[in-house]
Amino acid sequence: MNTTLPTSTNANAPGPHDDRAEAWVARLDSPECTAQERADFERWLDASPAHVTAYVEAERAHQAAAQLAGDEMLQAAARIAWRQTGRANARSRWWAPTAMVASLLVATVVGVGWLRAPAPAQSLRYATAVGEQRSLRLADGTQVMLDTDTAILARFSGERREIEVDRGRVQFEVAADPARPFSVKAGTGTIRDIGTTFQVSKNGNEVNVGLIDGAVVVSNGLAQTGSALSPGQQLSYDHSGRMTPPEPLDVGLATSWPSGDLVFKDRRLDSLLTEMNRYSATKLRLADPDLGKITLSGVFHAGDQAALLKVLEQGWSLKAERSTNDEIVLHRNPG
Repeated sequence: MNTTLPTSTNANAPGPHDDRAEAWVARLDSPECTAQERADFERWLDASPAHVTAYVEAERAHQAAAQLAGDEMLQAAARIAWRQTGRANARSRWWAPTAMVASLLVATVVGVGWLRAPAPAQSLRYATAVGEQRSLRLADGTQVMLDTDTAILARFSGERREIEVDRGRVQFEVAADPARPFSVKAGTGTIRDIGTTFQVSKNGNEVNVGLIDGAVVVSNGLAQTGSALSPGQQLSYDHSGRMTPPEPLDVGLATSWPSGDLVFKDRRLDSLLTEMNRYSATKLRLADPDLGKITLSGVFHAGDQAALLKVLEQGWSLKAERSTNDEIVLHRNPG
């Protein structure tokens, strides 16, 4: 099927159901999609917020159709409908609308499912322990950095590349492969990459997406919302589908943890300890919650609790007492 793709030079902004968004979804999934076309797609997204809305709606419809294709009951119904439409001439005129609907169902299942059945995907799981960071290169050349206590599942087939983030924080430097779209699933949302470097953090039901370079589209089918990120932006969403608008990303902070350093700027002590504790079996606790209001800045190596304790004891006169083998409690120093 030939489609006319939108470009940044087209002056007519699309409506929410513009055919050009659907054309882009189809083209990005095509093995013939070129790097230049992906660059045109990025410019088209940037041209208008309506483009983002239209694309997210078209992508959601595409995913729904793909799920329909895998439903055995619907496939069986489609086969029955296909046989029945062949006997339409023997039925009364009232059958015509029903036959039309059945034909459309058959076209959807056959077009999306039977004629485009995906090749079996290869699934590989990667994980890190507490305090461990791991850099790896996937089969397609994508560079992945796993932060502490992180787990992902990679599913690659001949048609697409999908990563599922189970927990933790991951940085992706996506290798170009126009024939196979790259997407990341985390919680209820999906992050679709267009050749970029981005990070995904999943902590319980909370997911944060930060873009360092390139472009991504984040969609959340549960709440039927979506947004495109530009470099230096981030957004968050939760299990209810609530999605925050894009906001500035501290790129310096975001790019420090892959090198093993944690950079803090005017960070509350309670928040800082939460982050540092992720990298160590020895947890630092506050005896008095009011101590959490202390703010400090600095660069600490991930997991180096001793260095942090030294700073807190010397700079803020806090006293450290070991309560158990794996916990140290911080108190005010009365002296």
